[in-house]
Amino acid sequence: MARIVFIGAGSVEFTKNVLSDILTLPGLGASTLVLHDIDAGRLATAEAMAHWMVQHLGLPAKVEAHTDRRAAVDGADYVINEIAVGGYAATRIDFEVPARYGLRQTIGDTLGIGGIFRALRTIPVMVALGDDLAELAPHALLLNYTNPMSMVPRAVYEGTPFRNVVGICHSVRDTEARLARLVGVPEEEIGFVTAGVNHQAFVLRFERHGEDLYPRLAAAIGADPALRRTVRAEIFTRFGHFPTESSVHGSEYLPWFLRHDDQVEHFGVQVGAYLEWSRENLGTYEETRRRLAAGEGVEIEPMSELASEIIHSVETGERRIVHGNVRNDGLITNLPADAFVEVPCVVDRAGVRPTRVGAMPPQLAALNRTFLNVGELTVRAALEGRRDHVHHAAMLDPNAAATLTLAQIHDLVEDMIEAHGDALPEGIR
Repeated sequence: MARIVFIGAGSVEFTKNVLSDILTLPGLGASTLVLHDIDAGRLATAEAMAHWMVQHLGLPAKVEAHTDRRAAVDGADYVINEIAVGGYAATRIDFEVPARYGLRQTIGDTLGIGGIFRALRTIPVMVALGDDLAELAPHALLLNYTNPMSMVPRAVYEGTPFRNVVGICHSVRDTEARLARLVGVPEEEIGFVTAGVNHQAFVLRFERHGEDLYPRLAAAIGADPALRRTVRAEIFTRFGHFPTESSVHGSEYLPWFLRHDDQVEHFGVQVGAYLEWSRENLGTYEETRRRLAAGEGVEIEPMSELASEIIHSVETGERRIVHGNVRNDGLITNLPADAFVEVPCVVDRAGVRPTRVGAMPPQLAALNRTFLNVGELTVRAALEGRRDHVHHAAMLDPNAAATLTLAQIHDLVEDMIEAHGDALPEGIR
């Protein structure tokens, strides 16, 4: 059966969600589940949890745990990446140092100063993983959950001999389900085409039996004052297509919101939201550890995680359509060929096969390109050890550019480099 490796398995709540799927999907219950984390304590918790789940369900699955990454990935069929390099301490730096300059962020993991430095910390680890896979598991499928999604898979693709990497995220699926509810049409009756850049993709086609459902959506938004006061609704109104990312998250990729007190208040943007969520996650981990130590176990609740569904389709041949983040190479014709883009993909025994979208509406492609510019420079900075490209990426970031002067951005980047220190690639620190 399949050898499924979890990199960053100490993210116990997320590991539990994926395991709940894998262990309850038909045909995967005899898999070998391999857990890896550099934190031995968190790894031990994840291992105890996995053993409990397997035993509780009465399955023949095997569980391994390794602090040595190479031992974990050797012979892997699937590798699920969920690492957070530097953990909560690094996240605090990503928020607290920019805040001293008056720069607001909400999540800080995809674009902006926080996204840039999360990528710079993560890419060296991912390059090492890609090199390991090229040597030890060249036919494996690497399924990446770690943000920034437009940068991390691209760095593996460009910085290592390993190419079979797909980024996965729930934002498209959740958005399509939400839009179906808003217009009161069963989701299975709607024809969707959604594509772009992860966390800034757009619903390009939204129709049922030839009827454009966007007018119905506009009417629903117009009738709901609370919905109108969201960043997503504002972007839909101004750009003509609905974005896939939440209002809290999407606000920090753009120059028009976080810079202005009245816009933050009007749209209810939660500045610093991710710090609060991260603190809550620490509490969730401690509660999971307590429950396992007390023999209480964990809740096994299938979550329809994309990684587990992709693995199930490849292993069983059950055909699915998922949205994956893959190298563009002409899939979206008016975005750069070497960018990683989010497009519909067919998944079956043949693997993950992206579909061609063609040209996006020009205003959406233009917005995506401002997003991708930051990512390209960040990836180049990490792979080439170019400190100057870190500055270039930060200067081109829409939120930073709207808030700070060039001199302030320069000083902020230098302070961030000093604060993160050895976690950054050689040539930058």
